[in-house]
Amino acid sequence: MKLVSKLVLLVTCVGLAQLAALQAAAQSYPTKPIRVIAPSGAGGPVDITCRAVSQALSEVMGQQIVVENRVGAAGLIGTELVAKAPPDGYTLLFGFSGPLAIVPNLNPNTPYDVQRDLVPITQVAAQPYVLLVHPSVPAKSVKELVALAKSRPGTMNFSSGGTGVGIHMAGELFNIAAGVKIVHVPYKGAAPAMTALMAGEVDMMFNTIAPVLPHIRSGKLRALAVGGDKRAALFPDLPTFKESGYDFKTGGWYGVLAPKGVPQSVVTALQNGLIKALASPELKKLFEKLAIEIVVTSPQEFADLIRTESALWAKVIKTAGLQVK
Repeated sequence: MKLVSKLVLLVTCVGLAQLAALQAAAQSYPTKPIRVIAPSGAGGPVDITCRAVSQALSEVMGQQIVVENRVGAAGLIGTELVAKAPPDGYTLLFGFSGPLAIVPNLNPNTPYDVQRDLVPITQVAAQPYVLLVHPSVPAKSVKELVALAKSRPGTMNFSSGGTGVGIHMAGELFNIAAGVKIVHVPYKGAAPAMTALMAGEVDMMFNTIAPVLPHIRSGKLRALAVGGDKRAALFPDLPTFKESGYDFKTGGWYGVLAPKGVPQSVVTALQNGLIKALASPELKKLFEKLAIEIVVTSPQEFADLIRTESALWAKVIKTAGLQVK
Protein backbone atom coordinates (compact mmCIF):
# COMPACT_ATOMS: atom_id res chain seq x y z
CA MET A 1 0.00 0.00 0.00
CA LYS A 2 2.85 2.37 0.87
CA LEU A 3 4.53 1.55 -2.46
CA VAL A 4 1.35 2.42 -4.36
CA SER A 5 1.05 5.72 -2.48
CA LYS A 6 4.65 6.58 -3.26
CA LEU A 7 4.11 5.81 -6.97
CA VAL A 8 0.99 7.99 -7.06
CA LEU A 9 2.90 10.78 -5.34
CA LEU A 10 5.79 10.43 -7.77
CA VAL A 11 3.52 10.54 -10.84
CA THR A 12 1.72 13.58 -9.41
CA CYS A 13 4.98 15.40 -8.73
CA VAL A 14 6.29 14.65 -12.23
CA GLY A 15 3.01 15.90 -13.74
CA LEU A 16 3.11 19.09 -11.71
CA ALA A 17 6.74 19.66 -12.62
CA GLN A 18 5.96 19.29 -16.32
CA LEU A 19 3.00 21.67 -16.00
CA ALA A 20 5.14 24.22 -14.14
CA ALA A 21 7.83 24.00 -16.81
CA LEU A 22 5.25 24.50 -19.56
CA GLN A 23 3.75 27.51 -17.80
CA ALA A 24 7.17 29.05 -17.18
CA ALA A 25 8.10 28.66 -20.84
CA ALA A 26 4.77 30.21 -21.85
CA GLN A 27 5.53 33.41 -19.93
CA SER A 28 8.38 34.30 -22.30
CA TYR A 29 6.78 32.86 -25.46
CA PRO A 30 8.07 32.71 -28.14
CA THR A 31 11.74 31.97 -27.49
CA LYS A 32 12.41 29.88 -30.61
CA PRO A 33 11.09 29.50 -34.18
CA ILE A 34 7.42 28.56 -34.57
CA ARG A 35 6.36 25.90 -37.05
CA VAL A 36 3.06 26.43 -38.88
CA ILE A 37 1.63 23.40 -40.66
CA ALA A 38 -0.22 24.20 -43.88
CA PRO A 39 -2.07 20.95 -44.61
CA SER A 40 -2.27 21.64 -48.33
CA GLY A 41 -0.03 21.78 -51.38
CA ALA A 42 2.29 24.64 -52.31
CA GLY A 43 0.79 27.28 -54.57
CA GLY A 44 -2.83 26.71 -53.56
CA PRO A 45 -5.09 29.19 -51.73
CA VAL A 46 -4.31 27.75 -48.28
CA ASP A 47 -0.57 27.97 -48.88
CA ILE A 48 -0.69 31.50 -50.31
CA THR A 49 -2.76 32.83 -47.42
CA CYS A 50 -0.76 30.94 -44.78
CA ARG A 51 2.59 32.28 -45.94
CA ALA A 52 1.37 35.87 -46.07
CA VAL A 53 -0.11 35.72 -42.56
CA SER A 54 2.91 33.87 -41.16
CA GLN A 55 5.30 36.49 -42.53
CA ALA A 56 3.30 39.30 -40.93
CA LEU A 57 3.06 37.39 -37.64
CA SER A 58 6.80 36.72 -37.65
CA GLU A 59 7.49 40.45 -37.84
CA VAL A 60 5.11 41.14 -34.95
CA MET A 61 6.36 38.32 -32.70
CA GLY A 62 10.04 38.95 -33.46
CA GLN A 63 10.59 35.27 -34.12
CA GLN A 64 11.06 33.14 -37.23
CA ILE A 65 7.96 31.29 -38.41
CA VAL A 66 8.52 28.30 -40.67
CA VAL A 67 5.66 27.18 -42.90
CA GLU A 68 5.64 23.46 -43.60
CA ASN A 69 3.33 21.94 -46.21
CA ARG A 70 1.95 18.54 -45.21
CA VAL A 71 -0.17 17.30 -48.08
CA GLY A 72 -2.65 14.45 -48.07
CA ALA A 73 -6.17 13.25 -47.34
CA ALA A 74 -7.79 16.70 -47.71
CA GLY A 75 -5.67 18.11 -44.92
CA LEU A 76 -6.08 15.18 -42.53
CA ILE A 77 -2.36 14.31 -42.42
CA GLY A 78 -1.17 17.78 -41.48
CA THR A 79 -3.99 18.31 -39.01
CA GLU A 80 -3.28 15.01 -37.26
CA LEU A 81 0.36 16.04 -36.90
CA VAL A 82 -0.63 19.22 -35.06
CA ALA A 83 -3.31 17.49 -32.95
CA LYS A 84 -0.64 15.13 -31.63
CA ALA A 85 2.13 17.73 -31.24
CA PRO A 86 3.35 19.00 -27.85
CA PRO A 87 0.99 21.75 -26.62
CA ASP A 88 3.72 24.36 -26.24
CA GLY A 89 2.73 26.79 -28.99
CA TYR A 90 5.64 25.94 -31.28
CA THR A 91 3.60 23.79 -33.67
CA LEU A 92 0.49 25.46 -35.03
CA LEU A 93 -2.11 24.59 -37.66
CA PHE A 94 -3.24 26.87 -40.46
CA GLY A 95 -6.66 25.29 -40.67
CA PHE A 96 -9.44 25.44 -43.23
CA SER A 97 -12.81 23.82 -43.86
CA GLY A 98 -11.45 20.56 -45.31
CA PRO A 99 -9.77 18.98 -42.28
CA LEU A 100 -11.80 20.91 -39.69
CA ALA A 101 -15.41 20.68 -40.90
CA ILE A 102 -15.60 18.28 -43.86
CA VAL A 103 -13.19 15.36 -43.39
CA PRO A 104 -14.48 14.42 -39.89
CA ASN A 105 -17.97 14.02 -41.42
CA LEU A 106 -16.69 12.21 -44.49
CA ASN A 107 -14.17 9.84 -42.96
CA PRO A 108 -15.30 7.80 -39.92
CA ASN A 109 -11.66 6.91 -39.26
CA THR A 110 -10.47 10.49 -38.83
CA PRO A 111 -7.64 10.15 -36.27
CA TYR A 112 -8.44 13.35 -34.39
CA ASP A 113 -11.44 15.14 -32.90
CA VAL A 114 -11.46 18.85 -33.68
CA GLN A 115 -13.29 19.78 -30.46
CA ARG A 116 -11.17 17.51 -28.26
CA ASP A 117 -7.71 17.83 -29.79
CA LEU A 118 -7.40 21.40 -31.08
CA VAL A 119 -7.73 24.92 -29.67
CA PRO A 120 -8.95 27.65 -32.06
CA ILE A 121 -6.94 30.89 -31.81
CA THR A 122 -8.66 33.09 -34.39
CA GLN A 123 -10.03 33.04 -37.89
CA VAL A 124 -7.77 35.16 -40.09
CA ALA A 125 -9.28 35.31 -43.56
CA ALA A 126 -12.07 34.37 -45.95
CA GLN A 127 -12.47 34.51 -49.68
CA PRO A 128 -15.19 33.48 -52.12
CA TYR A 129 -14.79 30.68 -54.62
CA VAL A 130 -15.12 31.34 -58.33
CA LEU A 131 -16.70 28.89 -60.77
CA LEU A 132 -14.28 28.34 -63.65
CA VAL A 133 -14.61 26.48 -66.93
CA HIS A 134 -12.18 25.59 -69.68
CA PRO A 135 -12.62 27.90 -72.71
CA SER A 136 -13.70 24.92 -74.82
CA VAL A 137 -16.84 24.49 -72.69
CA PRO A 138 -19.71 26.14 -74.62
CA ALA A 139 -21.15 28.01 -71.64
CA LYS A 140 -20.73 31.66 -70.80
CA SER A 141 -23.07 31.80 -67.82
CA VAL A 142 -24.11 29.55 -64.95
CA LYS A 143 -27.51 28.92 -66.54
CA GLU A 144 -25.86 27.86 -69.81
CA LEU A 145 -23.53 25.53 -67.89
CA VAL A 146 -26.44 23.95 -66.03
CA ALA A 147 -28.36 23.46 -69.29
CA LEU A 148 -25.28 21.88 -70.85
CA ALA A 149 -24.75 19.56 -67.87
CA LYS A 150 -28.39 18.46 -67.97
CA SER A 151 -28.05 17.65 -71.66
CA ARG A 152 -24.96 15.56 -70.92
CA PRO A 153 -25.78 13.79 -67.62
CA GLY A 154 -22.76 12.18 -65.98
CA THR A 155 -20.33 13.08 -68.77
CA MET A 156 -19.04 16.44 -67.56
CA ASN A 157 -16.51 16.65 -64.73
CA PHE A 158 -14.82 19.02 -62.30
CA SER A 159 -11.44 18.95 -60.59
CA SER A 160 -10.46 19.70 -57.01
CA GLY A 161 -7.48 19.44 -54.70
CA GLY A 162 -8.75 16.16 -53.24
CA THR A 163 -11.82 14.46 -51.84
CA GLY A 164 -13.19 16.45 -48.93
CA VAL A 165 -11.47 19.80 -49.51
CA GLY A 166 -13.57 22.95 -49.73
CA ILE A 167 -13.39 23.33 -53.50
CA HIS A 168 -14.56 19.73 -53.88
CA MET A 169 -17.54 20.31 -51.62
CA ALA A 170 -18.37 23.52 -53.49
CA GLY A 171 -18.81 21.36 -56.59
CA GLU A 172 -21.07 18.94 -54.73
CA LEU A 173 -23.10 21.86 -53.37
CA PHE A 174 -23.44 23.16 -56.93
CA ASN A 175 -24.64 19.75 -58.12
CA ILE A 176 -27.35 19.76 -55.45
CA ALA A 177 -28.40 23.38 -55.98
CA ALA A 178 -28.52 23.10 -59.77
CA GLY A 179 -29.92 19.57 -59.95
CA VAL A 180 -27.06 18.27 -62.11
CA LYS A 181 -24.50 15.50 -61.91
CA ILE A 182 -21.04 16.76 -62.75
CA VAL A 183 -18.45 14.12 -61.81
CA HIS A 184 -15.69 14.89 -59.34
CA VAL A 185 -12.05 14.23 -60.32
CA PRO A 186 -9.69 14.65 -57.32
CA TYR A 187 -6.06 15.75 -57.66
CA LYS A 188 -3.29 16.05 -55.09
CA GLY A 189 -3.70 19.75 -54.42
CA ALA A 190 -5.48 22.77 -55.90
CA ALA A 191 -2.51 23.72 -58.10
CA PRO A 192 -2.43 20.44 -60.11
CA ALA A 193 -6.23 20.50 -60.25
CA MET A 194 -6.07 23.91 -61.92
CA THR A 195 -3.33 22.72 -64.27
CA ALA A 196 -5.64 19.91 -65.33
CA LEU A 197 -8.43 22.40 -66.00
CA MET A 198 -6.19 24.62 -68.14
CA ALA A 199 -5.07 21.54 -70.08
CA GLY A 200 -8.69 20.66 -70.82
CA GLU A 201 -8.53 17.39 -68.87
CA VAL A 202 -11.64 18.47 -66.94
CA ASP A 203 -14.50 20.85 -67.72
CA MET A 204 -14.76 23.02 -64.62
CA MET A 205 -13.49 23.79 -61.16
CA PHE A 206 -14.13 25.96 -58.12
CA ASN A 207 -11.16 27.90 -56.78
CA THR A 208 -10.31 31.08 -54.93
CA ILE A 209 -9.56 34.20 -56.95
CA ALA A 210 -5.87 34.64 -56.05
CA PRO A 211 -4.33 31.72 -57.99
CA VAL A 212 -6.62 32.09 -61.03
CA LEU A 213 -6.35 35.84 -61.66
CA PRO A 214 -3.69 35.71 -64.41
CA HIS A 215 -5.36 32.76 -66.13
CA ILE A 216 -8.73 34.48 -66.31
CA ARG A 217 -7.15 37.66 -67.64
CA SER A 218 -5.14 35.75 -70.24
CA GLY A 219 -8.21 33.86 -71.43
CA LYS A 220 -6.90 30.44 -70.43
CA LEU A 221 -9.87 30.06 -68.09
CA ARG A 222 -13.39 31.50 -68.10
CA ALA A 223 -15.07 32.62 -64.87
CA LEU A 224 -18.85 32.27 -64.68
CA ALA A 225 -19.80 33.36 -61.15
CA VAL A 226 -18.42 34.25 -57.73
CA GLY A 227 -19.64 32.60 -54.53
CA GLY A 228 -19.74 35.59 -52.18
CA ASP A 229 -22.50 37.94 -51.03
CA LYS A 230 -21.35 40.57 -53.49
CA ARG A 231 -19.35 40.86 -56.68
CA ALA A 232 -15.56 40.79 -56.37
CA ALA A 233 -13.88 44.16 -56.74
CA LEU A 234 -11.33 42.59 -59.11
CA PHE A 235 -14.13 41.33 -61.39
CA PRO A 236 -17.01 43.80 -61.13
CA ASP A 237 -18.69 42.33 -64.22
CA LEU A 238 -18.72 38.78 -62.80
CA PRO A 239 -22.15 38.00 -61.24
CA THR A 240 -22.72 36.21 -57.95
CA PHE A 241 -24.46 32.84 -57.89
CA LYS A 242 -27.55 34.52 -56.48
CA GLU A 243 -27.61 36.94 -59.41
CA SER A 244 -27.21 33.92 -61.68
CA GLY A 245 -30.34 32.30 -60.24
CA TYR A 246 -28.85 30.00 -57.60
CA ASP A 247 -29.21 31.08 -53.99
CA PHE A 248 -26.13 29.68 -52.30
CA LYS A 249 -22.72 30.95 -51.19
CA THR A 250 -19.44 29.16 -51.24
CA GLY A 251 -15.93 30.16 -50.26
CA GLY A 252 -12.85 29.37 -48.25
CA TRP A 253 -12.06 30.38 -44.69
CA TYR A 254 -8.82 30.06 -42.77
CA GLY A 255 -7.66 30.26 -39.18
CA VAL A 256 -4.93 29.35 -36.72
CA LEU A 257 -5.24 26.56 -34.17
CA ALA A 258 -2.96 24.95 -31.59
CA PRO A 259 -2.87 21.51 -29.93
CA LYS A 260 -5.24 21.07 -26.98
CA GLY A 261 -3.55 21.81 -23.66
CA VAL A 262 -1.60 24.83 -24.85
CA PRO A 263 -1.29 27.38 -22.00
CA GLN A 264 -3.82 30.21 -22.04
CA SER A 265 -0.96 32.73 -22.01
CA VAL A 266 0.25 31.31 -25.33
CA VAL A 267 -3.26 31.48 -26.81
CA THR A 268 -3.47 35.13 -25.72
CA ALA A 269 -0.02 35.94 -27.08
CA LEU A 270 -0.85 34.36 -30.44
CA GLN A 271 -4.24 36.04 -30.69
CA ASN A 272 -2.76 39.45 -29.86
CA GLY A 273 0.07 38.84 -32.31
CA LEU A 274 -2.34 37.85 -35.08
CA ILE A 275 -4.55 40.88 -34.47
CA LYS A 276 -1.51 43.13 -34.95
CA ALA A 277 -0.28 41.12 -37.95
CA LEU A 278 -3.66 41.32 -39.68
CA ALA A 279 -3.66 45.11 -39.20
CA SER A 280 -0.42 45.38 -41.17
CA PRO A 281 -0.81 47.86 -44.08
CA GLU A 282 1.38 45.63 -46.27
CA LEU A 283 -0.78 42.56 -45.59
CA LYS A 284 -3.99 44.52 -46.18
CA LYS A 285 -2.63 45.78 -49.50
CA LEU A 286 -1.61 42.27 -50.59
CA PHE A 287 -4.94 40.74 -49.60
CA GLU A 288 -6.86 43.42 -51.47
CA LYS A 289 -5.00 42.44 -54.63
CA LEU A 290 -5.83 38.78 -54.01
CA ALA A 291 -9.50 39.38 -53.09
CA ILE A 292 -8.90 37.96 -49.61
CA GLU A 293 -10.97 39.40 -46.78
CA ILE A 294 -9.23 39.81 -43.42
CA VAL A 295 -11.34 38.39 -40.57
CA VAL A 296 -10.45 38.63 -36.88
CA THR A 297 -12.45 36.64 -34.32
CA SER A 298 -12.23 35.49 -30.74
CA PRO A 299 -11.31 31.83 -30.11
CA GLN A 300 -14.97 31.15 -29.26
CA GLU A 301 -16.26 32.77 -32.45
CA PHE A 302 -13.83 30.69 -34.50
CA ALA A 303 -14.94 27.53 -32.66
CA ASP A 304 -18.58 28.42 -33.41
CA LEU A 305 -17.77 28.85 -37.12
CA ILE A 306 -16.17 25.41 -37.25
CA ARG A 307 -19.23 23.82 -35.60
CA THR A 308 -21.64 25.62 -37.94
CA GLU A 309 -19.66 24.64 -41.03
CA SER A 310 -19.39 21.05 -39.82
CA ALA A 311 -23.19 20.81 -39.55
CA LEU A 312 -23.62 22.30 -43.06
CA TRP A 313 -21.19 19.93 -44.74
CA ALA A 314 -22.58 16.92 -42.88
CA LYS A 315 -25.91 17.59 -44.63
CA VAL A 316 -24.27 18.04 -48.04
CA ILE A 317 -22.26 14.82 -47.62
CA LYS A 318 -25.40 12.90 -46.70
CA THR A 319 -27.44 14.35 -49.56
CA ALA A 320 -24.70 13.71 -52.11
CA GLY A 321 -24.09 10.19 -50.76
CA LEU A 322 -20.37 10.77 -50.43
CA GLN A 323 -17.93 8.44 -48.74
CA VAL A 324 -14.19 7.91 -48.49
CA LYS A 325 -12.93 5.50 -51.12
